[in-house]
Amino acid sequence: MMDSTDWPFTLPLLQMFKTDLPPDPKEAAAIEARRNREKERQSRFLNVRTRVMGVDVEALNSQVEERKLQEATEQSKKAAYGTNQVQYDVVAQMLEKEQAERTRRLAKKVQEFREQKQQLKNRSELDLWDPNRLWKEFPPHLSNNDPYCGPASLQYFSGEDLNRSTHLRMQQEQFRYSLERQLQEQQQARIDYNCADMLNNQLRLAMDMRAAQMAKLEESCRMAMMSAMANANKFQVAEVAERQRREHQCQQEANLMEIQNQITSDLLTENPQVAQNPVAPHRVLPYCWKGMTPEQRAAIRKVQEAQRHEKEAQRQAEQAMDSEWESQAERLARAAQELEEQERELCAEFRRGLGSFNQQLAKEQKAQHNYLNSIIYTNQPTAQYHLQFNTSSR
Repeated sequence: MMDSTDWPFTLPLLQMFKTDLPPDPKEAAAIEARRNREKERQSRFLNVRTRVMGVDVEALNSQVEERKLQEATEQSKKAAYGTNQVQYDVVAQMLEKEQAERTRRLAKKVQEFREQKQQLKNRSELDLWDPNRLWKEFPPHLSNNDPYCGPASLQYFSGEDLNRSTHLRMQQEQFRYSLERQLQEQQQARIDYNCADMLNNQLRLAMDMRAAQMAKLEESCRMAMMSAMANANKFQVAEVAERQRREHQCQQEANLMEIQNQITSDLLTENPQVAQNPVAPHRVLPYCWKGMTPEQRAAIRKVQEAQRHEKEAQRQAEQAMDSEWESQAERLARAAQELEEQERELCAEFRRGLGSFNQQLAKEQKAQHNYLNSIIYTNQPTAQYHLQFNTSSR
């Protein structure tokens, strides 16, 4: 086995594969929890003093006790919840009965008020839907206010009122009846308001008393539940303390036994024969191996030195190849530069020849133009020539 100082390529490999990344906290916590559970399980099953063939009776008994305690706690919670539910149901039924009774009394009072104060004959809108309205449209002539007897009938005269006293008496009676009805309505409204206020006060008092009773019942149930939970917690604390004491004692005994085994065994010795695998002699036992011998380290360093020499020779060959490539690239660059200079010289010479040729052509064209203007185009056409030309064209 080699460490990081013996192998020269360890650091580049670590940088390439990035093995120094921080682990995930959740995954690390889960792994640590599983490791602790496995250690606890191994401490129970691998303990030579308490290990027996079969099941762990002590663990099963503790699980049975925990199950019984949990069932007892759940039953006490269910009983308290059932008691509270029964009390709530009784209170709800009483409130429903009171609400129904109050609704019945209110409906009875409304019906009595309608029968006493809202009779058909006392309504002011009776004439709007009177079933005998058609019979009353044409009444017999009873007074001078008959609409069917106009001024021409001589039945009554303007300003004359024969039924004035009757009209006044009827108005007074109607006013007195309206006043008495208003007074009765006000008195009845005052009585209804006082009665409703008294009923509301009684209902509030009853609800407050029931709320106080329910609070007392709830407090008693809460105290009972707290007492039961305190007893259960005490029992659990005692059980946990006893279990921890037993575990600590077992752990101490296991530690002493392990120390004794380590002292009397070949694990802490420097004997290299202990790490030799009996099945495969060329292999070692990892849990008993104490490290490499000086001969093995010397052989490994010899191989490393040969690898370093081989790497150095390879590096020198690569440097020679690189220098050869660089020299060849320089030669190619110089050849390309010479070709570019030749190309520039040829282009300059071509441009100079083309310029001289263009100048010669310009001189010839100018001489030709002067020849045409001075010799050939000297006679100018007259008006008679144009007239003859137009006549011949027609």
